[in-house]
Amino acid sequence: MVSKRLRATALTVGALLLAAGCGSGDSGGSKSELKLYNDKGAWKPYFEQMAVLGKQQTGLGMTPVGYTDEPTYTAFIKTSFRTNVKPDLFTWSTGGRLEEIVKQNQVAETTALWQDAIKNGDLTEDLKKYYTVDGKQYCVPLNTAYWGMFYNKKVFAKYDLKPPTTWAELEKAAETLKSKGQVPFNHTTPTSLFSFAWFEQLLAGTDPDLYERLSKGQASYTDPGVVKVMERWKSMIDKGWFSKPGDKADPADHFKSGDAAMVINGTWFNTSMTQRGLKQGQDYGFFFIPNVDPALQKRSLIFESGPLCSLRKAPDPAASTKYLKWWIGADAQEKWANERGDVSGNPKVKIADPELTKVTKEAASPENRLVLRYFEAAPSPVLTEALSGFDKFLNKPETYMDVLKTIQKANEAYWKSN
Repeated sequence: MVSKRLRATALTVGALLLAAGCGSGDSGGSKSELKLYNDKGAWKPYFEQMAVLGKQQTGLGMTPVGYTDEPTYTAFIKTSFRTNVKPDLFTWSTGGRLEEIVKQNQVAETTALWQDAIKNGDLTEDLKKYYTVDGKQYCVPLNTAYWGMFYNKKVFAKYDLKPPTTWAELEKAAETLKSKGQVPFNHTTPTSLFSFAWFEQLLAGTDPDLYERLSKGQASYTDPGVVKVMERWKSMIDKGWFSKPGDKADPADHFKSGDAAMVINGTWFNTSMTQRGLKQGQDYGFFFIPNVDPALQKRSLIFESGPLCSLRKAPDPAASTKYLKWWIGADAQEKWANERGDVSGNPKVKIADPELTKVTKEAASPENRLVLRYFEAAPSPVLTEALSGFDKFLNKPETYMDVLKTIQKANEAYWKSN
């Protein structure tokens, strides 16, 4: 099954490269039109709106080329390193995956951009560390997001529920919903891409120090603390608190139909909701998930920032850099955040949605401990094994120890050579 998928992906990437090569004719020189390759195909309308504003303010046009299949997208970008068909701009992720392609000397450095942006208040020192590899910065923030729980306001009102402030209250809400025939939690995505969501939330909310040690190779996936988290996750599945794995529908569709009560996701999930005509504060709400361990001094708040990058050997490095600089400015970020209904990494940006303003303000509280999302925190080879393993666990919860042992083998192999 895996080999067939890999062959299919390779064939698809080959065809895409051929098509891109035939249609671009970009071999260097001064460009007036850029292509922005991304793994967010559903965001095409928002990229197109940004293209209009970007053309007005920079003189550079931008055409988004969106993918919806992550493996195909990743393969395309990595293949472009070895061909003449190179993206002007592309989206990626921070953490291990960014470090991987930086070490391959593929990504354009953006240290000067960061220095200027921090100086004029468009970016922050706190955010810079997620874009730093060996003391230098690469890429700029495409988006910034906090993870929490989206909930159906009508379902909550029907059963007289309120956003929980403790883990015990969250469990009580889940028990109430289940007793009424309502599935408490929908899975984050119909694919295995975010199969880590509950793992990171449970571990960070139980022992954030262990979570961080795990991401640095200083702890084992068979550590008793990690095993305990998997056992808790399994007990939640056994209680029938989750929707069936393999459901191909987007969680936002379940919210629109009224089937979904809650789903863990990043604040960018607002975009999926608004695309379906749902209104935050009216149809749905959002709350940060309380710690599993109430004794923790700070609430563990999962955080992510997705990068927008340029290749070191981009078709026109100067044009790509110009666009990156514009992208992180207040004008561009205000439109980008407000059109999608999300927060921004630029402190100057004013969010029109009062509900999102509350989220941003609450996220900035010193009572929170920011925890890097697992997708970025885990080294790339370990992440690959973990996504597959957690997906297997969701379908067969009794396999949790085998899953942890398999991930640990990848973990040991990576840190042994790094």
